[in-house]
Amino acid sequence: MMLSRIADSLYWLDRYMERTDSILLILRTEYVLALDKGSEQPHSWRSVLEHFTPATESQILDWEYDTIRSLRHVITDADNNNSLRALLTRARENARGAQDQITKEMWEQVNHAYHSVNNPEFEKKLEGKDTLRLIDSMTEMITLYRGVTSSTMPRNMGWSFMNIGKHTERCMITLDMSNRYFREIGYDLNDARDILYWRQLLLSLSGYELHLKTYRNSQHTQNVADQVFLNRHFTRSLRYTLDKIGHYLQDVTDTNNPAEKDSLNRAFGRLHSKVRYAELDREGAFAPQQFITDIRNDLVRFTKLLTRVFFSYA
Repeated sequence: MMLSRIADSLYWLDRYMERTDSILLILRTEYVLALDKGSEQPHSWRSVLEHFTPATESQILDWEYDTIRSLRHVITDADNNNSLRALLTRARENARGAQDQITKEMWEQVNHAYHSVNNPEFEKKLEGKDTLRLIDSMTEMITLYRGVTSSTMPRNMGWSFMNIGKHTERCMITLDMSNRYFREIGYDLNDARDILYWRQLLLSLSGYELHLKTYRNSQHTQNVADQVFLNRHFTRSLRYTLDKIGHYLQDVTDTNNPAEKDSLNRAFGRLHSKVRYAELDREGAFAPQQFITDIRNDLVRFTKLLTRVFFSYA
């Protein structure tokens, strides 16, 4: 049986790396949109600041149309405990704590990302003309980490805890991002928004190309709801991420056989079934707002139980 301290470190290592990857995707999408709008129609960073930083309302009012200041706060600001610099610092701490359970190649990739974002020259480059290139280089580092992890990490208990962490974080990001866009249209699946409205959400979830190849009709709102909630082939959908959590959860519970195994499986089963057996319709039976709220609350309850059972804290 794996020590709870090690399991905890591996779980959070991949949660922090996944959160870093997701925020980078969102930043890239927002930055390109800001470039497209130009100076005549300044782009607001409010939603990013609200979702991924502890910025106060007065700070958001000061920064929301300042692209460089917003990027600095999200990426490097020491006062933001959810900045990419803070996330990579915590990821590195967790990797160090489990260094005998991960491969040398994984450690090198985490270490490289950490030192890159802490380089004194990094912030200067962020404020220069190579901002987009810098975001892309950071994304490449996380991609390399994913590739190295997949190709070198043994498929043992550590691998299972890492994947539970990764897909839990991914599911949470998809819920929060989807909620933002569906809230703006009153959670109405009959709202006839065109694909340009949904393009930003899909790009932020790395799902735009898949959408164009999969959905051929013009019912864009319902198509997007199907993709981000129920499409089991889309790697950031609720269905896919929960399927993966279920797979790795079975592995860790069967191997460790904790006393609260049945409670944990029931908690996850209730969450999983709400997505697995959900059906979209345009007649009002499927309520996106309630669905998102219920899934998010159930996911939070499940993760709290998981951490208590395996990591020995409430």
